[in-house]
Amino acid sequence: MIAEPAHTDAPFSGPLQSAITYEKIPTNIYADAKAASRAVAHEIADLIRQKQGEGKPCILGLATGSSPKTVYAELIRMHREEGLSFRNVVSFNLDEYFPMEPDSLQSYWRFMREQLFDHVDIPAGNYHVPDGTLPPDKVAQFAKQYDQQITDAGGLDFQLLGIGGNGHIGFNEPGSLINSHTRLMMLDHSTRAAASVDFGGLPRTPRKAITMGVASILAAKRIVLLAWGERKAPVIASAVEGTVTETNPASYLQTHPNALFVIDEAAASDLTRMRTPWLVDSVTWDNAMKKKAVTYLSMTLQKPILKLTDRDYNDNGVSDLLAQYGQAYDINIDVFNQLQHTITGWPGGKPNADDTNRPERALPERKRVLIFSPHPDDDIISMGGTFQRLVDQGHDVHVGYQTSGNIAVADDEALRFTDFVVDFNKQFGIESPEATHVFQDAAAFLRTKKDSDMDIDELRYVKGVIRRGEAKSTCRFVGIPVENAHFMNLPFYETGKVEKKPLGEDDIRITMELIEKIKPHQIYAAGDLADPHGTHKVCLDAVLEAVKRLRRADPTPANFMNDCWVWLYRGAWAEWDIHEIEMAVPMSPDQVMKKRLGIFKHQSQKDGVVYQGTDAREFWQRAEERNRTTASRYNRLGLAEYEAMEAFVRWKG
Repeated sequence: MIAEPAHTDAPFSGPLQSAITYEKIPTNIYADAKAASRAVAHEIADLIRQKQGEGKPCILGLATGSSPKTVYAELIRMHREEGLSFRNVVSFNLDEYFPMEPDSLQSYWRFMREQLFDHVDIPAGNYHVPDGTLPPDKVAQFAKQYDQQITDAGGLDFQLLGIGGNGHIGFNEPGSLINSHTRLMMLDHSTRAAASVDFGGLPRTPRKAITMGVASILAAKRIVLLAWGERKAPVIASAVEGTVTETNPASYLQTHPNALFVIDEAAASDLTRMRTPWLVDSVTWDNAMKKKAVTYLSMTLQKPILKLTDRDYNDNGVSDLLAQYGQAYDINIDVFNQLQHTITGWPGGKPNADDTNRPERALPERKRVLIFSPHPDDDIISMGGTFQRLVDQGHDVHVGYQTSGNIAVADDEALRFTDFVVDFNKQFGIESPEATHVFQDAAAFLRTKKDSDMDIDELRYVKGVIRRGEAKSTCRFVGIPVENAHFMNLPFYETGKVEKKPLGEDDIRITMELIEKIKPHQIYAAGDLADPHGTHKVCLDAVLEAVKRLRRADPTPANFMNDCWVWLYRGAWAEWDIHEIEMAVPMSPDQVMKKRLGIFKHQSQKDGVVYQGTDAREFWQRAEERNRTTASRYNRLGLAEYEAMEAFVRWKG
């Protein structure tokens, strides 16, 4: 079960004191990114006010990227609602792509103005961002002057950092030395791949950036590093608990006397106190902790659960579990049975069967099912086998496609489709000057399109139509009528840019209306809780808020929401941990192949995806690897061997 945190403003109250033996950098863990950001913003505000009281400037080192956005949003709120003034603030940004025009959509000059500077009273001459327009032969001199400006200002009072998936801080990539200063840096491939989502693909992503050096960062009097999401978990654990090494530049912060990591629970998941909390302090051995410990012990020792012995428990820090529950034999059988009961070939419930130990109810036999798909392909990528099983077993399955997904269609793909429409009309004598104009306008726009240009409306609509057609094709392939495909086009997404609007009331209203229309017994939603800034997270927030409001609207037993269960799946990027899974739907080799063919219906997302990310594989390859890994883990724990499995966690609110 994924439960909402009981508190949001307090750091994680786990075994911090004992964990100091593992953690070499002070680390505060919060329930979510919003609460963590609020705490950091308030520390910055306190520092600004302190300096104001002393009649001194406050010198801030600022970062860009997704991590600090919520910090800046809270600072803006405090400026507007609490009178926080930035008149005494002088800021120096960490980095800027090179080359880069300041008005480009991807420029960090533009980012900082849109996210902070244009909304507060900081004087225009008080903020500094590296100049991405310099001639290459002028960069070295500029870098020296940038460091000197910081020194002349009195040094950084506070440095805010994010962290890259490879451990970079600023754009100090792996290999950067601890004595490095501001300079031009070649970007690592993984950094460029992660940034390619902002540039419309890897080929258009800069190869260089101007960045403060490690020594420049470490000279700050106070350093706070932010990290959200489980994708950052491995590099956070390495930086906090590993050795100081140039292969993970964030680990250099171990040498700083006043550094702090502020992270959410997902980013903390690989830290010892989170992964194996029983090794650092006493824990409450409830059922969830028992499952976590036993599955971890089994996987670590590479022994099936039913072969674990008392000595295995005692020798690996789990003796307290034996003391509470008795011998290993009894614990093993209990956990094994719990895992066995998660496996079902009947995701909608098995009719005429005892459902006591099944993840889903037997009744009603024919359920109304609503699958929410953030993008037009997440349904088939993330739960295509379960989708097909629900249809084959006679359930009334609907899909709510939450966004158009238009920004993920390549320009040449959109132009090809508009060209097809024009040729189609000519071939069959259809007079459609409007279609010709759309093609001509799109072609003219693309010939002169710059990185700072948003797509014209006509081009965005064409891209959305392409993805809508692919989603319909998938529905026909799986076997549901096209009228069961509901294209929601949530407004938060339709900005024409990678940067989206926050979740709004219209998004929630549209989601509530679809749920009320279907009155589902089951809802499936993308449970990518580890990604607080991506489309999946916003779409999930819309679903969960809609569900909560619909439940509150009618507290009587007659409310259809009382019979609605919410199941969370994950995408092609990650999977639930084995101890979290509450429903595992196995797939045969034939079903894996059919799922692959369903993913292939999304032709615009094959053979060169616009937003590939750091994983160069296509989505069908990622999905199959993830599903096979889940099945393999069950097998290694001693359960039946399947070709692949899709996994779900039930959200109970």
